[in-house]
Amino acid sequence: MPPVILVFAKAPVPGRVKTRLQPVLSPEECAELHRSFVGDVLEGLQGFNGEVDLELHLDQAFDDWREFDVPRELQSGGDLGERMWNAAQNAFSKGRTQVMILGSDAPTLPIEHLKQLLDSSADVAFGPTEDGGYYAVMFRRLKPAVFDGVEWSTESTLEQSMTGVRKAGLSAELGPGWYDIDSPADLVRLVVETTPPRTRAWLKANHFLVDPPADSI
Repeated sequence: MPPVILVFAKAPVPGRVKTRLQPVLSPEECAELHRSFVGDVLEGLQGFNGEVDLELHLDQAFDDWREFDVPRELQSGGDLGERMWNAAQNAFSKGRTQVMILGSDAPTLPIEHLKQLLDSSADVAFGPTEDGGYYAVMFRRLKPAVFDGVEWSTESTLEQSMTGVRKAGLSAELGPGWYDIDSPADLVRLVVETTPPRTRAWLKANHFLVDPPADSI
Protein backbone atom coordinates (compact mmCIF):
# COMPACT_ATOMS: atom_id res chain seq x y z
CA MET A 1 0.00 0.00 0.00
CA PRO A 2 1.23 3.54 -0.65
CA PRO A 3 2.00 5.96 2.19
CA VAL A 4 -1.01 7.80 3.56
CA ILE A 5 -1.14 11.45 4.63
CA LEU A 6 -3.74 12.22 7.28
CA VAL A 7 -4.61 15.91 7.17
CA PHE A 8 -5.67 16.99 10.66
CA ALA A 9 -8.03 19.97 10.64
CA LYS A 10 -10.58 21.62 12.86
CA ALA A 11 -14.00 22.46 11.52
CA PRO A 12 -14.10 26.19 10.60
CA VAL A 13 -16.27 27.26 13.53
CA PRO A 14 -15.94 30.93 14.63
CA GLY A 15 -14.36 31.19 18.05
CA ARG A 16 -12.73 27.75 17.83
CA VAL A 17 -10.05 28.22 15.17
CA LYS A 18 -7.09 30.59 14.74
CA THR A 19 -8.05 32.39 17.96
CA ARG A 20 -4.55 33.81 18.36
CA LEU A 21 -5.24 36.02 15.35
CA GLN A 22 -7.84 37.93 17.35
CA PRO A 23 -8.47 40.83 17.78
CA VAL A 24 -6.73 41.65 14.48
CA LEU A 25 -9.34 39.40 12.89
CA SER A 26 -12.86 38.73 14.08
CA PRO A 27 -13.85 35.16 15.03
CA GLU A 28 -15.72 34.90 11.73
CA GLU A 29 -12.69 36.10 9.75
CA CYS A 30 -10.47 33.62 11.60
CA ALA A 31 -12.82 30.82 10.56
CA GLU A 32 -12.84 32.00 6.95
CA LEU A 33 -9.05 32.18 6.84
CA HIS A 34 -8.78 28.73 8.40
CA ARG A 35 -11.17 27.41 5.74
CA SER A 36 -8.81 28.84 3.08
CA PHE A 37 -5.76 27.30 4.77
CA VAL A 38 -7.21 23.79 4.79
CA GLY A 39 -8.35 24.11 1.18
CA ASP A 40 -4.90 25.22 0.09
CA VAL A 41 -3.23 22.38 2.01
CA LEU A 42 -5.50 19.82 0.32
CA GLU A 43 -4.93 21.46 -3.07
CA GLY A 44 -1.17 21.42 -2.60
CA LEU A 45 -1.21 17.71 -1.82
CA GLN A 46 -2.58 17.02 -5.30
CA GLY A 47 1.03 17.54 -6.37
CA PHE A 48 1.78 14.00 -5.21
CA ASN A 49 -0.13 12.82 -8.32
CA GLY A 50 -1.51 9.70 -6.68
CA GLU A 51 1.80 8.58 -5.17
CA VAL A 52 0.27 8.79 -1.70
CA ASP A 53 -3.23 8.33 -0.35
CA LEU A 54 -4.93 11.23 1.42
CA GLU A 55 -7.47 11.39 4.23
CA LEU A 56 -9.06 14.38 5.95
CA HIS A 57 -9.40 13.96 9.72
CA LEU A 58 -11.77 16.48 11.30
CA ASP A 59 -12.46 17.20 14.95
CA GLN A 60 -16.20 17.21 14.19
CA ALA A 61 -18.44 16.46 11.24
CA PHE A 62 -18.51 19.33 8.75
CA ASP A 63 -19.31 19.72 5.06
CA ASP A 64 -16.53 22.07 3.99
CA TRP A 65 -13.90 20.99 1.44
CA ARG A 66 -16.24 18.58 -0.33
CA GLU A 67 -14.65 19.65 -3.62
CA PHE A 68 -11.78 17.33 -2.70
CA ASP A 69 -12.49 13.67 -3.27
CA VAL A 70 -10.73 12.36 -0.15
CA PRO A 71 -12.03 10.05 2.58
CA ARG A 72 -13.11 11.84 5.75
CA GLU A 73 -12.65 10.54 9.28
CA LEU A 74 -13.42 11.91 12.72
CA GLN A 75 -10.54 12.29 15.17
CA SER A 76 -10.91 10.26 18.35
CA GLY A 77 -9.27 10.65 21.72
CA GLY A 78 -8.51 13.31 24.29
CA ASP A 79 -5.57 15.61 23.63
CA LEU A 80 -3.83 16.05 20.29
CA GLY A 81 -1.26 13.36 21.05
CA GLU A 82 -3.91 10.72 21.72
CA ARG A 83 -5.83 11.71 18.61
CA MET A 84 -2.73 11.51 16.41
CA TRP A 85 -1.70 8.18 17.92
CA ASN A 86 -5.15 6.70 17.39
CA ALA A 87 -5.26 7.87 13.77
CA ALA A 88 -1.79 6.54 12.98
CA GLN A 89 -2.39 3.24 14.75
CA ASN A 90 -5.64 2.77 12.84
CA ALA A 91 -3.82 3.35 9.55
CA PHE A 92 -1.13 0.81 10.45
CA SER A 93 -3.82 -1.71 11.42
CA LYS A 94 -5.18 -1.43 7.87
CA GLY A 95 -1.83 -2.44 6.39
CA ARG A 96 -0.09 0.89 5.94
CA THR A 97 3.66 0.82 6.36
CA GLN A 98 4.15 4.60 6.36
CA VAL A 99 1.82 7.19 7.86
CA MET A 100 2.15 10.97 7.94
CA ILE A 101 0.01 13.32 10.00
CA LEU A 102 -0.07 16.84 8.56
CA GLY A 103 -1.47 19.94 10.21
CA SER A 104 -3.28 22.73 8.40
CA ASP A 105 -1.54 25.82 9.82
CA ALA A 106 1.16 26.03 7.13
CA PRO A 107 -0.62 26.68 3.80
CA THR A 108 2.60 27.92 2.16
CA LEU A 109 4.51 24.72 2.96
CA PRO A 110 6.41 23.40 -0.09
CA ILE A 111 5.42 19.87 -1.07
CA GLU A 112 9.12 19.05 -1.34
CA HIS A 113 9.36 19.30 2.46
CA LEU A 114 6.77 16.54 2.81
CA LYS A 115 8.57 14.42 0.24
CA GLN A 116 11.76 14.72 2.27
CA LEU A 117 9.94 13.53 5.38
CA LEU A 118 8.55 10.56 3.47
CA ASP A 119 12.05 9.75 2.21
CA SER A 120 13.44 9.61 5.75
CA SER A 121 14.57 6.16 6.86
CA ALA A 122 13.98 6.99 10.54
CA ASP A 123 11.15 5.39 12.49
CA VAL A 124 9.71 8.84 13.06
CA ALA A 125 10.50 12.09 11.23
CA PHE A 126 9.28 15.54 12.27
CA GLY A 127 8.86 18.68 10.17
CA PRO A 128 9.83 21.41 12.66
CA THR A 129 8.26 24.86 12.84
CA GLU A 130 9.85 28.04 14.12
CA ASP A 131 7.57 28.22 17.17
CA GLY A 132 8.85 24.96 18.67
CA GLY A 133 6.19 22.68 17.23
CA TYR A 134 5.96 20.78 13.97
CA TYR A 135 3.87 20.93 10.81
CA ALA A 136 3.96 17.16 10.21
CA VAL A 137 5.14 13.88 11.69
CA MET A 138 5.91 10.77 9.64
CA PHE A 139 5.82 7.28 11.14
CA ARG A 140 7.35 4.07 9.88
CA ARG A 141 6.91 2.49 13.28
CA LEU A 142 4.67 3.39 16.20
CA LYS A 143 4.71 2.44 19.86
CA PRO A 144 2.43 3.34 22.77
CA ALA A 145 3.21 6.35 24.95
CA VAL A 146 5.28 8.21 22.33
CA PHE A 147 3.27 11.37 23.03
CA ASP A 148 2.86 10.94 26.78
CA GLY A 149 3.71 14.11 28.69
CA VAL A 150 3.96 16.34 25.61
CA GLU A 151 2.76 19.90 26.22
CA TRP A 152 0.99 20.96 23.06
CA SER A 153 1.26 24.41 21.47
CA THR A 154 4.37 25.37 23.43
CA GLU A 155 7.99 26.09 22.55
CA SER A 156 8.87 22.63 23.91
CA THR A 157 6.39 20.56 21.89
CA LEU A 158 8.89 19.30 19.32
CA GLU A 159 11.64 18.67 21.87
CA GLN A 160 9.30 16.73 24.15
CA SER A 161 7.93 14.73 21.21
CA MET A 162 11.45 13.79 20.09
CA THR A 163 12.27 12.72 23.65
CA GLY A 164 9.13 10.56 23.84
CA VAL A 165 9.92 8.84 20.56
CA ARG A 166 13.46 8.01 21.64
CA LYS A 167 12.32 6.81 25.07
CA ALA A 168 10.02 4.40 23.23
CA GLY A 169 13.09 2.94 21.50
CA LEU A 170 12.42 4.45 18.10
CA SER A 171 14.76 6.46 15.91
CA ALA A 172 13.87 10.10 15.25
CA GLU A 173 14.95 12.60 12.64
CA LEU A 174 14.21 16.22 11.77
CA GLY A 175 13.21 17.25 8.28
CA PRO A 176 13.30 20.73 6.76
CA GLY A 177 11.88 23.55 8.85
CA TRP A 178 9.00 25.88 8.01
CA TYR A 179 6.55 28.16 9.81
CA ASP A 180 2.93 28.11 10.93
CA ILE A 181 0.50 31.01 10.62
CA ASP A 182 -0.69 31.46 14.18
CA SER A 183 -0.16 35.04 15.34
CA PRO A 184 -0.92 38.52 13.98
CA ALA A 185 2.76 38.91 13.12
CA ASP A 186 2.54 35.81 10.95
CA LEU A 187 -0.11 37.50 8.81
CA VAL A 188 2.61 39.78 7.47
CA ARG A 189 4.28 36.77 5.88
CA LEU A 190 1.11 35.93 4.02
CA VAL A 191 1.05 39.44 2.61
CA VAL A 192 4.70 39.73 1.59
CA GLU A 193 5.42 36.15 0.54
CA THR A 194 3.94 33.93 -2.15
CA THR A 195 0.62 32.58 -0.94
CA PRO A 196 -1.55 29.77 -2.37
CA PRO A 197 -4.75 30.66 -4.25
CA ARG A 198 -7.49 30.32 -1.63
CA THR A 199 -5.55 32.14 1.04
CA ARG A 200 -4.51 34.84 -1.43
CA ALA A 201 -8.11 35.32 -2.55
CA TRP A 202 -9.22 35.72 1.06
CA LEU A 203 -6.46 38.26 1.75
CA LYS A 204 -7.48 40.28 -1.31
CA ALA A 205 -11.19 40.13 -0.49
CA ASN A 206 -10.45 41.44 3.00
CA HIS A 207 -8.08 44.18 1.77
CA PHE A 208 -4.87 42.72 3.15
CA LEU A 209 -3.61 42.54 -0.42
CA VAL A 210 -4.17 45.15 -3.12
CA ASP A 211 -3.28 44.65 -6.75
CA PRO A 212 -0.71 47.21 -7.91
CA PRO A 213 -2.05 49.91 -10.23
CA ALA A 214 -1.57 49.35 -13.94
CA ASP A 215 1.48 51.08 -15.36
CA SER A 216 0.58 54.33 -17.03
CA ILE A 217 1.51 54.73 -20.66
